[in-house]
Amino acid sequence: MPDLPACPVCASAFIYEYSNMLVCPECAHEWSADLTEAEVAEAAGQRVVTDANGAPLADGDSVTVIKDLKVRGSSSVVKVGTRVKNIRLVDGDHDIDCRIPGIGSMGLKSEFVRKA
Repeated sequence: MPDLPACPVCASAFIYEYSNMLVCPECAHEWSADLTEAEVAEAAGQRVVTDANGAPLADGDSVTVIKDLKVRGSSSVVKVGTRVKNIRLVDGDHDIDCRIPGIGSMGLKSEFVRKA
């Protein structure tokens, strides 16, 4: 029997295949077996934040900046290759809250970082 993913809604491990669908008997959630993890989470109503390469991000990840970013209200710049540890995902225009060494707390858009 192939390893089936956990249910994206209730995280149950008791998943079974029915035709070309995967079904969770505990919460009755159904999804296509052909979808990726990000598509399954998005279909379940969960927000998925991805980096510039399409890799999903989670709280506590480390990311690397891929573009020089000007800091608003200051003459400093976040340089390409700056590594940011322990990010926090938030709702809004800027998806990531973080603390950048030498600059301080800052909001970043996920399109300007890649997972490290």
